[in-house]
Amino acid sequence: MPWDPAQYLKFAGPRLRPALDLLQHIDAEAPSIVYDLGAGAGNVTRLIAARWPSAAITGVDSSAEMLAKAKKELPDIEWQLADLGAWQPPRPADVIYSNAALHWLDDHDMLFPRLLAGLAPHGVLAVQIPRNFAARSHTLISEAALDGPWRTTLEPLLRPAPVAEPEFYYDLLAPRAARLDMWETEYLQVLDGDNPVKEWTKGTWLSPLLNALEEPQRSRFEAAYAERVAAAYPQRRDGKTLFPFRRLFMVATAA
Repeated sequence: MPWDPAQYLKFAGPRLRPALDLLQHIDAEAPSIVYDLGAGAGNVTRLIAARWPSAAITGVDSSAEMLAKAKKELPDIEWQLADLGAWQPPRPADVIYSNAALHWLDDHDMLFPRLLAGLAPHGVLAVQIPRNFAARSHTLISEAALDGPWRTTLEPLLRPAPVAEPEFYYDLLAPRAARLDMWETEYLQVLDGDNPVKEWTKGTWLSPLLNALEEPQRSRFEAAYAERVAAAYPQRRDGKTLFPFRRLFMVATAA
């Protein structure tokens, strides 16, 4: 799907926190070959390059729009446009890092073992994926999609929750890894602005549905979702909106 870097980066600060938490949990002193899988606009790739300045770092993404912004901001890093679902490192990697990207892909039972197999000995696969799909921010998207004249267009685009329970990933990775560290964090994000939860999802989960509609249905569908989500996440007296958001982390070390 086409991505809007400006919309996605409206919340660059809160989106960066889990990326930093994941990066800080990687025990790799001087990796030679590092991939940022789902690098987007490169705001995290920049931090990876700062941590390991001597590494050959490649940012990989399926969005030409995102990579164009990344190349403009960070011309010294290598950028690769690729289908993330089919991507494999051309040579064994010391680190494959992926922040908030793999939940867009299906077939995790094949994807995660394949990525782990792409590591060099003692290499690290570090992944963070949101696990917030049962929250009202996300379920209200489906409710609004099914309740309007746009239903015929949008219903085929609705996806079930794309991330399984943590035990699923443990069973996939633990038998194949020398070491596995997993944890979940629910961030209480304090957001500014008018209906910021709608603006947050507009940069991610809501975007494919909006892109499928023409005006005026696009605006009417967005307004229908906006009304629902504003009621679920009301603005507080100080002008802030509280948005709890759960994320799953996995750091697997190859044998």
